[in-house]
Amino acid sequence: MRRDTDEKRRTIALNGTWQFVTDPDDAGRDEGWADPDASWPERDRDRALEVEIPHSWQELEAYRDYTGRAWYRRTVSLETASDATHDGDGDRTLLRFGAVDYEATVWVNGERVGANRGGYLPFAVDATDALVDGENTIVVEVVDPDDISEIPHGKQGAPWYQRVSGIWQDVTLEVVPALRLAAIRVTPDLETDTARVDLEVSAADADVSLEEADVTATVRVTRNGNPIVSADATIDANGPDGTTFDARGTGTATFEIPDPDYWTPETPALYDVTVDLERDGDVVDRDSDYFGMRSIESRDGRVYLNGEPYFLRGALDQGYYPKTLYRPFADDLFEREVRLAKELGFNLLRKHIKPAHPDFLECADRQGLLVWEEPANPTVHTERSKREVREQLHGMIERDYNRPSVVVWSLYNEEWGIGNPQGLDEETSLWEDRDKQASLADLYEETRERDPTRLVCDNSGWAHVATDVNDYHRYFVSPDRAGAWERDLDRILENPGDNYAAARTDPEDAPLVVSEFGTWGLFDVPAVEDFYDGRPPWFDHEFLEEGLKRPAGYRERFEATTLPDVFGDLESLAEAWQWREFRSIADVIERMRARDGVAGYVITEFSDIEWEFNGILDYRREEKAFHEAFARVNAPVAVQLDLESRSVRAGETVRADAVVVNDTAETVRAELSWTAFGESGRRSLAVEPSSRTRLDDFVEIDAPSLEDVTTADVALVFGSDARTVEPVTVVPSSATTEIGTESGAETGAGGGIGIETASGGGRGTVYTDVDDADLATALERRGSTVTVAVDDLAEADAAVVTETTEAVLEYARDGGAVLLVPDADGVVADEAVFDYRRLSEDESWNLVASLFYTDDDRLEELFGTVPGWELEGLYPYTVADATDADDVSVGSVEGWLANWSAAIATRNYGEGSVRLCTFRVADAYGTHPMATVLLDELLDRCLE
Repeated sequence: MRRDTDEKRRTIALNGTWQFVTDPDDAGRDEGWADPDASWPERDRDRALEVEIPHSWQELEAYRDYTGRAWYRRTVSLETASDATHDGDGDRTLLRFGAVDYEATVWVNGERVGANRGGYLPFAVDATDALVDGENTIVVEVVDPDDISEIPHGKQGAPWYQRVSGIWQDVTLEVVPALRLAAIRVTPDLETDTARVDLEVSAADADVSLEEADVTATVRVTRNGNPIVSADATIDANGPDGTTFDARGTGTATFEIPDPDYWTPETPALYDVTVDLERDGDVVDRDSDYFGMRSIESRDGRVYLNGEPYFLRGALDQGYYPKTLYRPFADDLFEREVRLAKELGFNLLRKHIKPAHPDFLECADRQGLLVWEEPANPTVHTERSKREVREQLHGMIERDYNRPSVVVWSLYNEEWGIGNPQGLDEETSLWEDRDKQASLADLYEETRERDPTRLVCDNSGWAHVATDVNDYHRYFVSPDRAGAWERDLDRILENPGDNYAAARTDPEDAPLVVSEFGTWGLFDVPAVEDFYDGRPPWFDHEFLEEGLKRPAGYRERFEATTLPDVFGDLESLAEAWQWREFRSIADVIERMRARDGVAGYVITEFSDIEWEFNGILDYRREEKAFHEAFARVNAPVAVQLDLESRSVRAGETVRADAVVVNDTAETVRAELSWTAFGESGRRSLAVEPSSRTRLDDFVEIDAPSLEDVTTADVALVFGSDARTVEPVTVVPSSATTEIGTESGAETGAGGGIGIETASGGGRGTVYTDVDDADLATALERRGSTVTVAVDDLAEADAAVVTETTEAVLEYARDGGAVLLVPDADGVVADEAVFDYRRLSEDESWNLVASLFYTDDDRLEELFGTVPGWELEGLYPYTVADATDADDVSVGSVEGWLANWSAAIATRNYGEGSVRLCTFRVADAYGTHPMATVLLDELLDRCLE
């Protein structure tokens, strides 16, 4: 409830300087630290100091790894015990805490006045009877245990991010009437354009019986200060008899909002509600809040906002900040975050695995941004953990019921705290455990009953049981696994029930939302280090996997690879990696937006967080290199080019479908035009609201004749703002003449490299063990003499093989040149020359965190410093561990520059050499233009 300054209430801010001391020996209670005159440990013991509240003690270097018990203390001077009330007659003084992680016990002047358990939501304790005139001492004991497996903690600690403990939200002292408003709940009904206001009244310590007294309320609704409507409500007792000091009452007023303005992200209209509580005709309390006329529902596979279809374009937001952890590091940061989110085309943020900060929600309400909110999760499924998750959900609903921006509640995420994603011996999977399924279904029903105004997602990601949203977490990298993502998307759309452990609600009815996906893109590390004035503490989290997730030593790993030869410095590497991030997420998004069956998406993530650099913004909420380009892809009206092939031969026809997506509520009419190779085409088009239009073969043009492998842009523009550019790589006909069948693969990007085609037997004799007659035929048509007889191997000028047999190894030892390539399944059969790591052919966390790069002048002319679409369909399923002795032409790293590997490399072997290429070129030679050019280039090197 919003607390406006009013003559009936007064709030005193208690933020600022507090004393703080840790209590590792749990001695504080025995030694009486709660007493106002207690002596705390001296500063020279490095445990007692002054801190600025709000804070978490992990913000301080000395306590970054501390868990357990700590104490806070400050004084507040009150002229009288009921200081600054309107008359002080029977008023109560409440100590309010926005959030304290995790267990808090509060003393005032040595008297225990209350306690709370839960790290994310507000609570209040009544300090009235403990306060005195003059100086008052407030002491708070906070306990945040080392073992947090049973308590909701989100992603604090191993294996994720920094722990957070202490008084991390505001503290206030509020004087309120004894007979007062405890809650104002507004429920809009857009079918009748009415709003029901439910009131809760507390008469604790008030000398009044709600059954006998004439207690009423007047409810007034205004908009921008202008009166809209008012109504009266009678307060009825709902306690056992209405006469005890614990009496609580309720009242309801329902009124019609004339010609209402509905709340949407595009038009965030808000109404103010003020309630006067009256006893025997006198106003005894006044409080206010705001609300929006907004509805949200899911049916027939779609999300409906205010009765209209609404496509969700969201981002995951973890709500961590550099230095300040759960708190924003600048006063205007929440406002800036919402503005940036809208600027980037988002209409939703999924506040991940912990309740959103209330100040953020107010910014979302006022600026217009949907919020998907979820509780912090425990690790295990016990009676205590179930109870605390449920209590947390109840508190979130109570706190945020009137916030129109909040449209979805999650209950759990990826089974954390209800299933067994960690593989613990004592836990069972939600997929199999019927008792857990029943418990989750009951919690879904309970949440829907408590709050029918929002959608409920039972277990975000998979193993649904009862849910209003069928959401998926899928991490594919593109173009490396573009085909796999396309197939996965088809499967998802065709079989939505496969994502359910038990279908207590209809999978066909729930909208399909991909609520996690993404790709990493390294940030400007030196700039972030400057922000911290040195080394960020999360560089050294011991629970992080060394290298992949733990940044410590990244500069040494950078220097130990060939990355400095290619990029020069970390800033240049970061910029190139960010553009690779954009290329991947743009394609993943476009494939979803082109499908009628997808109701929305939530990208991972809005900003980088500590070591995890998959944000659209960096951890400081600063822009990455692709900021404007991403905004175009994610805009309400966007265009796409669906190219038949990304790599073509000169003279072949370049074809592309045009897709226009319109997420707005209005029909969009404009001219759609394309340009490519100096040619253009156009037509007028109208796209209906909340729909997409595909124009088959809208682009159709012959690729020009060229002497070099060249990349050209195909551009598509719709109206004045929606536009996209896609690369197409054109390979000279001389490089692919009469080779195999016509290409149907997709590729694209590169520079220019001359192709010299030998004739006759000028390319020498080539031995091959590749079980593909087309390859042998293609090599012969390219000018080589081909032999498959092992007996002829010794006389061959080069060998193209998928397996290093003893004969092949002997050939290399004797000075032969071997080109080692994968078989049709992407496997390299070699145990003698290189050590290999198998890559996933499907989704993979490691793949989305990886980067291929080119350290070879000739290959860089073919596909750039960072390979892209020109190699689509060819990306490796295997890489080799790289060493300093190797000549690495295409390398790769993962995460924080770990797992340095090679996709193309040459290693000396005896008197000869083995040149490895794990791009899947052999099976595509002669049919895929870039596969042909690449294998020819590598084979030419063997023949030199």
